Amino acid sequence: MGFGWQELLIILVIVALVFGTKKLRSIGTDVGGAVKGFKDAIAPVAAETERTSPPEVNAGDPKNTE
Repeated sequence: MGFGWQELLIILVIVALVFGTKKLRSIGTDVGGAVKGFKDAIAPVAAETERTSPPEVNAGDPKNTE
């Protein structure tokens, strides 16, 4: 059982009332910058891993061949 859109809307309204829209905008900007920085930091590692990993072997069709 998860949250429906109604519950998420109520939570968003409560958070907006507690923090205010300017603070939420600032938090969103900070989180976006952190995500971008994380992606930029991971990109060279991912490229190196992709370059040095062995090629995948295709086992063919997994159907029973009896």
